[in-house]
Amino acid sequence: MEAQATPGRLWQALHPFGTDYSWNGAVTRVISTGPASGRMVTSHTGRDGRPIEREFEIIDEVPGKRFTLRYTNDTSLAQSFWESHEMRYRVSEAADGTAVAQIAETDRYRGIAFLVFRFFALRRHAMKLKRWAETGQYRPGGMFEHPVTQIGMAGLSAMLLWPFFGLDAKGLFLALTLTVVVAAHELGHMAAFRMMGHRSARMIFLPLLGGIAMGGRPYDKHFEIGFSALMGSGFSAFPVAFLTWAAIVSPQVLAPVPFPAIATVILVAALFNLGNLMPVWKFDGGQVLRQIFRSDTGMAGAAFATLVMMAATGRVAGMSWNAIVVAGAVLTMLSVVTAKTGVKPKSALTPMSGRERFALGLGFVAVLAIHAFAVVWSFRALFQA
Repeated sequence: MEAQATPGRLWQALHPFGTDYSWNGAVTRVISTGPASGRMVTSHTGRDGRPIEREFEIIDEVPGKRFTLRYTNDTSLAQSFWESHEMRYRVSEAADGTAVAQIAETDRYRGIAFLVFRFFALRRHAMKLKRWAETGQYRPGGMFEHPVTQIGMAGLSAMLLWPFFGLDAKGLFLALTLTVVVAAHELGHMAAFRMMGHRSARMIFLPLLGGIAMGGRPYDKHFEIGFSALMGSGFSAFPVAFLTWAAIVSPQVLAPVPFPAIATVILVAALFNLGNLMPVWKFDGGQVLRQIFRSDTGMAGAAFATLVMMAATGRVAGMSWNAIVVAGAVLTMLSVVTAKTGVKPKSALTPMSGRERFALGLGFVAVLAIHAFAVVWSFRALFQA
């Protein structure tokens, strides 16, 4: 990154003990605990409502030119999250007198999604630093999170999906339907975050990959994790149940819309949400079951029972055994590959009470049943009529 500023100005903004280290508001205060160590108070809120603090050490420092920063303690996350992480900074001056800052972030990445996220986050950080160094102004947020940008990303996602369904009117309808279904699913997660006390929640659309809902603070309770995960499919269960009921009992209510279109919307919505309830470690279903059943034996039994129910759903709908077996094998592989790859908190989460465990389990079964029935009915209505 090059900026029309002096190297000293960039150094003061990048070094934890620099006079301008709080230029972007991410850190509100830095406390020195040694010649090359300290503790920074961030503007991010932890699960207890207090600012997250991180202890750090500085190594390989050449004053005014380079240093490497490593985190040694975090009040929110377990140290295992930071054990392979480090930030390397280098500041120099180009031949034309402009200041050059090189920022490198290395970590152990277990998936491409987090790597891509870190890449764009670091890129945006550098762009905002350049603007601040040259103008003295800092603009919070970014275009990517702006609602208009996200609507555009959703539209782009639909256009990229269109060829997979066929470049005709039916293909466009399916692509738009799936995009709306994804948005509704993530909206359910966002609603759960706010119900659990998060002051903010947002949705990020990733073309072809779907969407991600993010809360405003780390999780505090096991029930909060399970409820937030279930609400993605749970929120969508209401419109799916209503449309299915109307199509079966009172089709005249939906008369202006062609029956095949209604059945298609139900099938896409129910199938997508049912897929998210699969008992895979990173899927919503895996998240819910892992909170309800804390032992490996209980989790394994619940996962097997859920897979049996889903396989039965596919078979009753009319799917072939070969397709069901292949899908089961793929899901098993995904579950094994992603097992125990989550971020661990600094301290144990608040356990669920018996009532919370029962309510969450009952909700999971209800949501699973609604989407399973909708899949069976819509699949038969479309392909076995």
